[in-house]
Amino acid sequence: MSEAATTNAVTTRRVRWWPVAAAVALAAAISFGLADGAEVAPVLAASAFIYLGAAALQKPSAAWPVFVASFVVLTIAKVLDDAFDPTYALVVLGAALVVYGLLRGAARPSSGLPLQSIAMVVVGAAAVIAPVVDRDLGGYIVAFGLLGHAGWDLYHHRTGRVVVRSMAEFCLVLDILLALAILAVTVLG
Repeated sequence: MSEAATTNAVTTRRVRWWPVAAAVALAAAISFGLADGAEVAPVLAASAFIYLGAAALQKPSAAWPVFVASFVVLTIAKVLDDAFDPTYALVVLGAALVVYGLLRGAARPSSGLPLQSIAMVVVGAAAVIAPVVDRDLGGYIVAFGLLGHAGWDLYHHRTGRVVVRSMAEFCLVLDILLALAILAVTVLG
């Protein structure tokens, strides 16, 4: 193998791991100073919103722009000192995406918009409930919601459905790391 081919292969392997590196960095940033697991409820809602958006738009590659949109919603809420609840905003935007997707004929396949809509209802409900219940229970709801979504990510990564594999990989790592951080904060109090 030539030197150029070896360098190219090493670069390709490094580039291939960018979703994992990005997920680790974001998980560290979100976990820094974490006092309560329910604080992460909007991220749980965003995880379902991203899949729903890609399904409604019928483009797996739309997952990253939808991620950016959800990140913007979360950031604006934080900058405005939580003037609005980003979880509710993502749920409302998710409902709008469902309507848009249905109008575009995205009801098929059933693993797309229909299944992602159900996931958004379940995950969105968990994200809405977590901040209003007991602090520890809210932390457990978010942590186990994220672990459940990590299973969702793994399934979609393996099948290559709904979102691009880089998004599924990114979400898988992010969900697991955040769930572990929340469990640590909740258990250690």
